[in-house]
Amino acid sequence: MADTAVAGATIILDLGKQSRKQVKRLRRGGGKLTAKIDATIEQLRADGELAGGGDVIVVVVKQKPKSGFKLFG
Repeated sequence: MADTAVAGATIILDLGKQSRKQVKRLRRGGGKLTAKIDATIEQLRADGELAGGGDVIVVVVKQKPKSGFKLFG
């Protein structure tokens, strides 16, 4: 049996509302949001707020709803 322990803080990173395409790219591990998360993590490490291990980072993204009604498309 493996023991799991969190030795650090929990950091919540809220990216706000993003387009469906950006959320899809983030799920696949690419896109601007992934770069934004990486840059934020590097900044936290540089500021000393994020230690090397044990810290938990939670990323919150709200997907924008589909665009409105299209009559002709």
